[in-house]
Amino acid sequence: MNKKVKAVIIEDEYPAARLLNKMIQNIRPDWEVTILPGTIEGAVNWFSEHAHPDIIFLDIQLNDGNSFIFIEQAKPQSMIVFTTAYDEYAVRAFTVNSIDYLLKPVHEARLLDAVLKFERLSSINAENARNLSDIEFLLQSLAGNREKQYRTRFLIYGARHLYTIQVADIAYFYSEEKVTFAVTRDGKAHAIDFTLNKLEEQLDSKLFFRANRQFILSADSIKSIQNYFNGKAVVNVLPPHNEAIYISREKVSLLKMWLNS
Repeated sequence: MNKKVKAVIIEDEYPAARLLNKMIQNIRPDWEVTILPGTIEGAVNWFSEHAHPDIIFLDIQLNDGNSFIFIEQAKPQSMIVFTTAYDEYAVRAFTVNSIDYLLKPVHEARLLDAVLKFERLSSINAENARNLSDIEFLLQSLAGNREKQYRTRFLIYGARHLYTIQVADIAYFYSEEKVTFAVTRDGKAHAIDFTLNKLEEQLDSKLFFRANRQFILSADSIKSIQNYFNGKAVVNVLPPHNEAIYISREKVSLLKMWLNS
């Protein structure tokens, strides 16, 4: 390829984005790679102000929703390689639609395959490598499949016995010292074997909101929202938590829209 390739990474986990960037630089050190915030709002804003890149490495589940919304709003004129934790059925759908994918965790050999495919398609006809309507249809279908797969309960390993808690009984989740807890409406905290990022993939986004890196809140748990410095906010929850829950300026508007939907 004659011109310098411009690539963008849109990933909600910054360490994963940095690792992917490092692997891309190992394979193609001459590429110009930009890491964008892993939010729909941030990515859409960037695309509205910059020339669209040649290729996007796009996480399907972003911090504030499904990447279908990003595609619908930004209408990227780029080839797209999805990074995904979806199951084998969904992965086959990507292949059928001539959209490449990287199954998490991403391996450098698989990344090289995707890069070579991008370069091959680019040299033939970039338009054939990307069909926006196909991408939108695919992501809508995947979103529909996910609605049927939301988690409804958790198995908890107690000191002496196993027991279950229902998702409907959970007020919020929080992470502390690499341990995740589910707090039920009676104020009890239950340790669960999932990261918040994994939980975000398994919970209904209509019922739960990723407030920050430490908290996922249910709508019913939010008692009030107070303004804080520099456009930030503090959320008060029920049952109360022993530490303040801060919301970034970028997420305050998203939270308000979510609560009003």
